[in-house]
Amino acid sequence: MPLRNSASSVPAPGISLTTGVSDGLYGAARVRAMTAMCLSILLALLDYAIANVALPDIALDLHTTASETIWVVNAYQLSSIVSLLPLAAVGAWIGYARLCVIGVILFMLSSVGCAMAPSLLVLTLARAVQGIGAACMLGVNTALIRFIYPKAELGRGITLNMLMVGLGLALGPSLAGIVLAFTTWPWLFWINIPFGALTLFLAQTSLPRPRMRSAMPDPVGALLCVIGLGALGLSGDGFAHGNNILSNLALLAAGTGATAMLVRHESALTQPILPVDLLRGNAFRIAFFTGLLGYIASNFFLVSLPFALNQHFGWSATATGLLMTSWAAGLILSTNVTKRLADRIPAGQMSSVGLMITAAGFVMFRMLPETPGAFDIAWRIAVAGFGFGVFQVPNNRAMMLSVPSGREGGASGMVQMARQGGQTLGAMAVAMTLRLVMTNGTMHCVEGGILFAVAAAMLSASRLLGTARPRPVS
Repeated sequence: MPLRNSASSVPAPGISLTTGVSDGLYGAARVRAMTAMCLSILLALLDYAIANVALPDIALDLHTTASETIWVVNAYQLSSIVSLLPLAAVGAWIGYARLCVIGVILFMLSSVGCAMAPSLLVLTLARAVQGIGAACMLGVNTALIRFIYPKAELGRGITLNMLMVGLGLALGPSLAGIVLAFTTWPWLFWINIPFGALTLFLAQTSLPRPRMRSAMPDPVGALLCVIGLGALGLSGDGFAHGNNILSNLALLAAGTGATAMLVRHESALTQPILPVDLLRGNAFRIAFFTGLLGYIASNFFLVSLPFALNQHFGWSATATGLLMTSWAAGLILSTNVTKRLADRIPAGQMSSVGLMITAAGFVMFRMLPETPGAFDIAWRIAVAGFGFGVFQVPNNRAMMLSVPSGREGGASGMVQMARQGGQTLGAMAVAMTLRLVMTNGTMHCVEGGILFAVAAAMLSASRLLGTARPRPVS
């Protein structure tokens, strides 16, 4: 029987719940649990972008070069993406809530290390640990939402999750600018401590704890996953920036070989680290690759957008930051649509429409006159952000509802892998485009975003052919 909004029927905080909680929480229990989830997402994603603004100050303070300080950003991103799937498997073994708590603790400790770092090497290592803490939180957040909301309302939970992701990514640079206006860069990391303490308290006392049935994750598979994804990520970054081609090819070969060994090694496992078996399901496969293409499209646009606004249109860095917040405004507006319709309209329809709206926003941005006003720019970016919000929620919902019970951890990891993988590939594509195209490269990046958004919409629409209908919600 579903839990109802009454004190007698809501589980006490911290009590282990049976699998019966899969129909969701209600009332105050749901509010507390979702507050914990939202704070953990903001904690992880604010720091994904917050350090970028401080790189010049960090280089000056630690007596290093601007190019070397890029590793402050890369270490966080790389450690997060290579550990995401192994940690999602760990979450299915020890409990999603427990792994989230561990992630918050790791994040707080590494934030202290970042703030007190005496050298770039120490700061980079601390940022790598911080990325692992972020992966602990992000790798299980969609799985936890699956247990916080009943199936019939899952779209509402994913809408809120998507909103926090958008706000975290959009507000990071703005928050960094405010902090640096009053104090020094270590405070970008010190502010994580009180924020993390509140998140830790709520996560420990409020998150649902469904009974785990997974076996211990395969350590060999975890190692191969880290080596494979790490080598592929480094090789892609090297190709994008024009580094030594021989070392890039060696990394590419090592990454491909390790990934192939991983797939073969885990082919008979019921809970693989890299859950490629989930991709055999047509509904899950289409949703995964739609998400991957969609995030490539978004980063093709968003990563090149500061260069376009500053170099192509001549806006200042401050004005550029303010104009870019219109993407977050579009995402926020989209929640009014997705929270009402994501659980009613099939993903093949809603996600496709959202992606086409995103593509239309990119097209209108590409057609801007040579000297556009702030409003002309902002509303086009907001339209693209609105469409992207409409796309994400039903697509992620389709991924989570197309997997069997007990595989929520692997599916949650793959949701995040589609996001982070797409963002990484999109950023690499921008770097390569700007390196190879000497004239009007930023506008060519916008055109790349249009192409990938349309391709993602077409793939999403293939679900309407009837070959990938999600299982009915019970």
